[in-house]
Order: sequence, then structure tokens, then C-alpha cells
Amino acid sequence: MAAPPAPLSLSASALSARLRLAAPASRAATARRRGPMVVRAKIREIFMPALSSTMTEGKIVSWTAAEGDRVNKGDAVVVVESDKADMDVETFYDGIVAVVLVPAGESAPVGAPIALLAESDEDVALALAQAQALSSGQPQQASPPSDAAAPPAPPPPAETPVAAPAPVAAGTKGIATPQAKKLAKQHRVDLAKVTGTGQFGRITPADVEAAAGIQPKSKVAPTPAAAPAAAPSMKAVPQAAVLPRVPGATVVPFTAMQAAVSKNMVESLSVPTFRVGYPILTDKLDALYEKVKPKGVTMTVLLAKAAAMALAQYPVVYSSCRDGSSFTYNSSINIAVAVAIDGGLITPVLEQADKLDIYLLSQKWKELVKKARAKQLQPNEYNSGTFTLSNLGMFGVDRFDAILPPGQGAIMAVGASKPTVVADKDGFFSVKNKMLVNVTADHRIVYGADLAAFLQTFAKIIEDPESLTL
Repeated sequence: MAAPPAPLSLSASALSARLRLAAPASRAATARRRGPMVVRAKIREIFMPALSSTMTEGKIVSWTAAEGDRVNKGDAVVVVESDKADMDVETFYDGIVAVVLVPAGESAPVGAPIALLAESDEDVALALAQAQALSSGQPQQASPPSDAAAPPAPPPPAETPVAAPAPVAAGTKGIATPQAKKLAKQHRVDLAKVTGTGQFGRITPADVEAAAGIQPKSKVAPTPAAAPAAAPSMKAVPQAAVLPRVPGATVVPFTAMQAAVSKNMVESLSVPTFRVGYPILTDKLDALYEKVKPKGVTMTVLLAKAAAMALAQYPVVYSSCRDGSSFTYNSSINIAVAVAIDGGLITPVLEQADKLDIYLLSQKWKELVKKARAKQLQPNEYNSGTFTLSNLGMFGVDRFDAILPPGQGAIMAVGASKPTVVADKDGFFSVKNKMLVNVTADHRIVYGADLAAFLQTFAKIIEDPESLTL
């Protein structure tokens, strides 16, 4: 029979030794359970967002949240005018709008702080001090790490503003422009390891591209051989700016939208384009229009649908050349239609126009035009076009040439349909309605035969439009 185990006994000295050994382990286990220490930011900055790929600065239209208002994450706090539309900007944090740095009517570059958000009422005074430091011209790089101590941080780096961005970028993983975050995700770049060189230490798309090892595009363009050829077109704009003013003339600066249109038109000068015109009889199309007009279908929608159906047979016409050395074939036929609005021009996009019937297209077109007039289009509703249609026929214009938008392969200019004397193959004369269509295309990717074949197909659809109603 086995003897029972002897009772355990510890002396006082042995027990105290074991307790001393267990103490550090228990403290370590407690620390692991608590997790790493987190320092919460008490002052956060609301930055000017990049609302489109071409936006470099934005204008404050109005503040929907005033100083002193408490806001929650996701609340719209400000309306910003970009180069294309007016859009609500939401806050990513809860807090109190302590200071508005950029009032309504003024502009700020993308990535610049436009307001300060305090975590609590007690932190409002800290935000005011930080705003005074910014307005007094102290180094901008000191503002992001002001979570711990805003006033003491600015003075030391006052004489070395260039060296300051490094500590700003470290540990500020979220302080990046939306475009920079998108690029970082595409190229798998850790934003925590990127040093921001933008205003207030903001991480810009150029910073992400540099971290990913992508060569900036601007360095490739000014080659010695290309400079003389590009000089005439690029010098035309600066020369116009220095011309003497006409006595009594009033100078009105561009709006953000007008500046964007100007920039795009200048960029289009670098693309080698050619133009092809084509006459099309429209009697049957006019008859169809009279039938569907009471149902809300416009002539613009009929033309867009016909163009989409013809494009489906010629993918190269709605392709693009973005790098100067390759074709980019687009998966969707998105018809952008030029619309004149107060103070500028915008191109709402009928996405996948070849897959929708004319009634759904008309409903969608009305919604897009309404939003365009109110400057409320979302970026994907005006920058996703793969082919552009410009129709001036309603103004009685019989023909015109359209300028190719950057990033697209072709744009169609449609004139008015007018009674014209035509002769048939037997030599008999008659009066029929005819319109002239001109297409401007990028000759790097679209050739004359491609465009001629596309226009022939487009003309057949217009002259026998029953397929538009299917």
C-alpha cells in the first residue's frame, strides 16, 4: 500500500523568495493585459481634402459647423468648392470645432489645415493657442505633434524648418492626403515610414511615389530634344499673362472650375490629334425623337446611346494613351457629355451607356444634369468618361471642332440637323434633314481607318434608329 504524499511545507525565507520571483512576472503579465500605452490626441486638424485627381487647392464655400459646435465622426462640417463641384467634407473624429483657420470665401492648398478640433471643452484653449502659433508664422511642422504640448514645440525648430518634417511623419500614419493613401494602398507603402514633405508635414502623393521608388513624371518631360518642340505651345499662355491691360478693362480671376478647364485645354495641346467629319441623314432619328420625347427622352440621350452602340464594335476609339508608349483599353463605355453651367463647363458621365436602354439613360441623365447645375456631382460622376460627346445642335450650330479631353481617345462634336437638298443614287433630288458630325481623336492610338469605320457604323445606327429602342 502506497504511503500518502507528505504535506508541503515552506519556510518563511523560502516563501518570501518565491514571492519576490513571482512579483516581476505578475507585473509583466499585468502589463501585457493592459497593452501598450496610448497617448490620445487632444487637438486634431481638419485638412483640405483632395476631392479630385486634378485638385491642388480648394475654396471654402461655407461652414456648416460653427466654432463651438460639437460634431460627431461622419458629420459634414464644411462645403468645399473643388475644380469641378461643391462637396460636403466630413470629419473623421468626434470633438468640438475650436477654431476655423480658413473662413468662408477663402482658399487653401490640398493638405493644409482649415480648422482645429478639440477633444473636450478644456482643450479649446489649447487649440486657440495652437491657432495663434500658426497665424504668427511659426513653423508649420510643429502642429501635428501638438497633442502632447503645442505651445512649447514651435520655438526650437524655428530656424530649421527643413529638418522638421521627419519627426512629424514618424508616428503620424494617418496624416496623409486621400490620394496619397490610395497610392500607398496600391503600391503597398507603409505610411508610418514615409516622411511628409507637404504643408504641415502632410504626406503627399509625391512622397508615396518616392517611397515606392517611382520616378516623378515631371522629370521625364523636359528632355533637351523635346524642349524646342514644346516651347511654342507652352510659352503661349505665360505670354498672354504679361500683355498690357486694355484701359478701362476689368480683370476677373478664374474660378476653380475655370482654372481646371484652362489647365486641361493647355494639356491637350501636347496630344497629336486629327479630325474626321461625316454627314448623316436624320429624318428617321427625328421621327423617333418625336415619339419618345413625351416619355422624357432627349436628343442628347439618343446620340449618346447611338455612340455607345457604335463604340462597342471599336474598342480602340474609347481607349486612351496615358504614358505615351502604350494603349489603355477601357472595360466600360462611359459617355461623358459636355454641359455648360454657370461659371464653367463640366462633363457628367453616363456610365455603361451601351448596356442601358434609352429610358433608363434619360432618367439618369436628368439626375446628373440636376446635380451638375447644383455643383453636387461626385468625382466618379464627372471624371470616369472614356468617350466624350459635345452637342451644340440645339443652338443652330451646323459644325464645330471639339478639343480632346486629357486621358481620352476621342471626342465627338455634333452639329444641328438642317434641311438639305440631296441626290439619291438614281439622280433624283429631295430635301432631307442632315447633320454634320466631327470627331477629334488621339492619333497615337486611333488611326484614320478606325475613325472612319466607327463613323460609318454610327451613321447607320442614326439613319436606321430602331435598334436604339431595343
